[in-house]
Amino acid sequence: MRTVFTPLHALHAPATEFFRGERVPCFEKVDRARYVHEALVARGHRVDAPEVDSRAVLPQVHGERYLAFLESAWARWLALDPANAERQPFPSTWPIRTLRADCEPAEFSAQLGVYSMDSGTPICAGTWAAAKAGADAAATAARWVSQGERAAFVATRPPGHHAGPDFMGGYCFLNNAAVAAQALRNAGAARVAVLDVDYHHGNGTQAIFYERADVAFVSLHGDPRTEFPFFLGHADETGAGAGRGHNLNLPLPAGTDAQSWFQALAHGLAHIRQSHAQALVVSLGLDTFENDPISKFRLRSDDFLRLGERIAALGLPTVFVLEGGYAVDALGLNAVNVLEGFEAQAAV
Repeated sequence: MRTVFTPLHALHAPATEFFRGERVPCFEKVDRARYVHEALVARGHRVDAPEVDSRAVLPQVHGERYLAFLESAWARWLALDPANAERQPFPSTWPIRTLRADCEPAEFSAQLGVYSMDSGTPICAGTWAAAKAGADAAATAARWVSQGERAAFVATRPPGHHAGPDFMGGYCFLNNAAVAAQALRNAGAARVAVLDVDYHHGNGTQAIFYERADVAFVSLHGDPRTEFPFFLGHADETGAGAGRGHNLNLPLPAGTDAQSWFQALAHGLAHIRQSHAQALVVSLGLDTFENDPISKFRLRSDDFLRLGERIAALGLPTVFVLEGGYAVDALGLNAVNVLEGFEAQAAV
């Protein structure tokens, strides 16, 4: 399976985040993609650089005002005070209920609140370059698949599935899965399905496609009553307008074991079959692993082989996009297991 990877991911390397009220070292770190890349090379997978500029696709999934803010944010932060080069900007005010987000404030930290869903998604000097390179990688994988590759893997970071039409959050800035899905649509796929298997609900992807009938969204994730992102991912969210019936959330309780998780996956895959999708994007979160430090499902490394097999059985051209997974030492093995399980089933 062809993999697209860019070393530019390492430009996004903030030192700390806020986690449950404390400033802690970032869980989403450079080593995540490095370990995946090393495992791919060790197992003989072909790894290439991005070939596609995603700028044409980005405004189809994100608002132009948000994109302009994100691209200029670090320069504007430095313009406030050159000493800010040694500081990370975090929002402190958000336009929640009864407050207005349509009138963009002129003050930088207030703008940061407009475009952030949490205080745990730090920006640094290389954030835009890394996020844009990841979107380029997603668009590249979509091109390969639209041109005849059975599948391709986007092995980069930061992740993307919490990034919505006009906001960042959950370590995510640009929604790589949405970029891949839109690029597949642009290349001629009448309908695309997105399967999100990250422990945390892909609220950003759901928001982008919620009112669309051409992209189905299926997510297995921790129950949002107790798990991030908390405010989206409930089973009664089934789509709106033209998208009604095209959104399926399968929230599961903390402690869910592999047997129960795969039962939910079977339900999700049946929904994808019924959607008549012509291509598939997988938001490949690997934080369902039993040893993940911030997640609470109990999949083992061998279960990721089974996951790859189940996805391949759909018979769809597939783009895998790396999302979460914070048991860093096991991340490479678990990622490669999904790909090799997929390839083994696809070859049958």
